[in-house]
Order: sequence, then C-alpha cells, then structure tokens
Amino acid sequence: MGPMKLERLLHSQGFGSRKECRALIRAGRVAVAGQPVEDPFAEIPPEDAVFSVDDEDWRYRAQAYVLLHKPAGHECSHQPQFHPSVFSLLPEPLGTRGVQCVGRLDQDSTGLLLLSDDGQFIHRWSSGKKRVPKVYEVTTAEAVTDEQVATLLAGVQLHDEPAPILAAACERTGEYALRLTVTEGKYHQVKRMVAAAGNHVERLHRTRIGGLDLPADLPAGAWRWLDEADLARLADFPVIAR
Repeated sequence: MGPMKLERLLHSQGFGSRKECRALIRAGRVAVAGQPVEDPFAEIPPEDAVFSVDDEDWRYRAQAYVLLHKPAGHECSHQPQFHPSVFSLLPEPLGTRGVQCVGRLDQDSTGLLLLSDDGQFIHRWSSGKKRVPKVYEVTTAEAVTDEQVATLLAGVQLHDEPAPILAAACERTGEYALRLTVTEGKYHQVKRMVAAAGNHVERLHRTRIGGLDLPADLPAGAWRWLDEADLARLADFPVIAR
C-alpha cells in the first residue's frame, strides 16, 4: 500500500468525515510518530503508522479486530432498545468506522465478544454453517442431573428446528453449573437447550470462541485489539463432526 494523505488515513480509522479530519489536523490536534502535523494532505505511509489525536495514541489498522469482555446489562446493537449498547464501551472511532458484533450475546449474558469491520471475518466466525465451537459456563436454577447432561449430548428438540440440536460437549462443573459447547449459533440456543433438557439458565458466560479464550486478566467492560497471535489461536480448534 502506498502513502495516504493524512486526512484520508484519519477518515479510514473512524475520526469523522474528510472535512472533520481536515479540521482536526489544522487545529493542531494530530501528531504522527510524535511530531505535530498540520497539513491534512501530508503523505503518510500507513503500514504500522503510529499517530495521536488529542494526545491519545493509535496505530493504523486496515481492518479492526477487537475482543471485548461483555458485561451484563448491555445490548449487542448500535440502536439498543432497553439497555446501553456494547459500543458505548469502545472508543468512538471504532463505532464510526463501522465495527459490528461477530454474533451476539443477550443483554444479560457476559463474556467473550468479538467485533470487527471486516465482513468476511464476521461471516466466518458467526455463521452456524462454519461449526465454530463456542464454550459457555452456565449457572442453572436447579441442580444439574446426569440425565440432563445426557439429554444435551444426545440432542434436544427446539421449537421451529427440524432436527434435534446436540451439544458438542457438555459436563457438569458444579451442583448448579454446566460447561456447554455448541457450534450452531442459533437464537438463544443455550438457554433454549437447557430449558428443553429440564432446567433453566440463571447466568450465561462465554469463555471461548474457536481456539481463543477470554483473557483471565481482562475485566468486564474492557476491550483490546486482537493481534496476529490471537487470530491464529482463534482459528486453531479441532473440527467437531457432530
């Protein structure tokens, strides 16, 4: 990729329209590699370009890949109806550049949520046809029985589904706790499966997508960029034939 005009670079990273980006630059609010730049048309090599806006550092990214530890009480929507949006937890430029949730978690569910502005990436990791395993820690209303675990593994019949839906893996982790792996990504799937097995989900926390785990040191409501190692881990998972 050849050099980009600074106004275009900022625009591509979500800092507003071209006109707004020109105004930011001319106001002296932008620096590149630590040096103030007030020419909107300055040519900047985008590869690994480091710039700051209002003293906040950013690195040029052709596509945005983000991991969020979703807290409860947030909707996975740019137009939430009853609760704050997960996008309110991210810097404004990420929303402006069109970052979307890769799949969704209900407002009361927590855990690993991926976001991106790469359409192919979103489709790859949200499509049920790709059979990407997703691991959930489930807290139940009633004590988990061996029969319920066996039912989830054997398959439950959900409303409007032509065939039984099987858990890819399921184990009891406590008297009122399950670790459940699914691959389909259907609407309210885990809650509906547990209900069909004769129990009820009280809390739902996603810990893994593909081969990528939610970082243990990332608190609820915090986010970070996905790096190349993260993307490699995401894609490193065994194919589940079920």
